[in-house]
Amino acid sequence: MNEAIAQMLARYRPQGLGDYTRALREILQQLALLGLWRSKFFDTAAFYGGTALRVLYGLDRFSEDLDFSLLKPQRAFDLGRYTDSLEREVRAFGFDVEVTATQSAKDGAVRSAFMKADTIRELITIGAPLSLARGLPQGKLVKIKLEVDTDPPGGFSTETRFVLQPVPFAVRAYQAPDLFAGKMHALLFRQWKSRVKGRDWYDFVWFAANRPELHLMHLEQRMRQSGHWRGDDPLSAEALRSTLSDVIWSLEIERARREVEPFVRDPAALEMWSRVFFLEVAALVRFV
Repeated sequence: MNEAIAQMLARYRPQGLGDYTRALREILQQLALLGLWRSKFFDTAAFYGGTALRVLYGLDRFSEDLDFSLLKPQRAFDLGRYTDSLEREVRAFGFDVEVTATQSAKDGAVRSAFMKADTIRELITIGAPLSLARGLPQGKLVKIKLEVDTDPPGGFSTETRFVLQPVPFAVRAYQAPDLFAGKMHALLFRQWKSRVKGRDWYDFVWFAANRPELHLMHLEQRMRQSGHWRGDDPLSAEALRSTLSDVIWSLEIERARREVEPFVRDPAALEMWSRVFFLEVAALVRFV
């Protein structure tokens, strides 16, 4: 096994198949970020979303995909310009991956790419016991989706964050108050296959506990773009708190809890979830 990969794996102290599988996904995510950095992708784009919180800010839940935003609208953006470099980088660490770019059918402003690899082979690559790896079906793929918003709402700021493994490199990312604004927009308005996305609520609690400042103007820009805020008046803290309260009272708590359970190490952290709990958490949010 590559020495740098061995050092990355050691952080997880994996025991079972689930541990190794989650570690594999996160190692591949960081290698993908390294490949994008080498190709100068972050000259024109910034990292945001759940995986950005996990990799750069220490969110204590697992995340699946890599989400990015261009720094300014560019409808002709071609994500395919970066996939070859990304694939070469990941292969250089011993992984047999394929990266392909496609345009999302659901939103013409989104450019997507998928990194795919044979799960059993790559588990063996990171040193998972063969007896564990063979517990998976033959041909099962590990898939990581990359999405780029080519028509981002305005009003956000970015900063440079550093990742130290497998080698030190830099990532441009949304600043935390803008990440919170994006998460709040998803929490309030995301339509996700008619299901509650408990991960949004888990992240909401994490923000309130760790980085409670929310950039209200960026959230307003997101809401205007999605059609959830109209008219000349700016979004006020009072209006947002009222909307959030309404969503909390209509939240299906148990469904939200079940959705996020596979992504957290300690499901006991979800036992406090209730409408009263979320209303108390909402009171901690500060606006900037």
